[in-house]
Amino acid sequence: MAADLPSAPRTVSERFGLAVAWTSTSLVLLFLLAPILAIIPLSFSSGSFLTYPLPGWSLRWYEELLSSEKWLPALRNSLIVGLSSTLLATVLGTLAAMGLTRARFPMKPLVMALLMSPMIVPVVITAIGVYFAFAPLRLTGTYTGLIIAHTALGAPFVVITVSATLSQFDSSLARAASSLGAPPLVAFRRVILPIIVPGVASGALFAFATSFDEVVVALMIAGPEQRTLPREMFIGIRESINPAITAVATVLIVTSVLLLLCLEMLRRRSAQLAGGR
Repeated sequence: MAADLPSAPRTVSERFGLAVAWTSTSLVLLFLLAPILAIIPLSFSSGSFLTYPLPGWSLRWYEELLSSEKWLPALRNSLIVGLSSTLLATVLGTLAAMGLTRARFPMKPLVMALLMSPMIVPVVITAIGVYFAFAPLRLTGTYTGLIIAHTALGAPFVVITVSATLSQFDSSLARAASSLGAPPLVAFRRVILPIIVPGVASGALFAFATSFDEVVVALMIAGPEQRTLPREMFIGIRESINPAITAVATVLIVTSVLLLLCLEMLRRRSAQLAGGR
């Protein structure tokens, strides 16, 4: 009944406070987004330097991006490493989340802290540790080493999202499937996974974004054949600023926006599933 009652009219002071809050929030968002938004027009510049005002409009830098022998291999490497590490991180993170959710043992907080450490420890320290750990194993300068390192960076995101989804999961459904004769793998595939898939997919998207945007570990352990897109951008900015970098940055911005939209869709899907129970 209370939800059907009309809300009381706001006073002048309340309307003024709301306007101030919206204005200050908009200014802060504009301040944070302005450097990002300034890059996008530069990617369509016809000039050879990063200058405003633009001398003209052109797609020459996107053409160079699609035909360059430097950027295309870097994009391919980023996709190979990103997709491979995302697959591994999703599988391992989901299994770890399920085990930690069900298990009861004294060292559980310590295990969870160790799993979360790649998110807490500065990435420079992680990169140095990975280098000294992988060098004796001859994993530096290989796709395998880079994929394993990015898997370790992305797995905590999967653990967090899947654990949050499992906290709302009704475990009686799994017990009911087991009582009806379903093996554990069948019960997971047909009962548990369809319910927690929004959390799994969200963790996978976070893991892919982490790998696709990572540069410090790639600088430490990747060889010439494993140059990723962020590493190529870093080297290009350090040695010679080419406007093609702005085209690459725009592609990364669009990719990030698409990932955020996918996360929002998954969030709404998860909310619908939770509300339907």
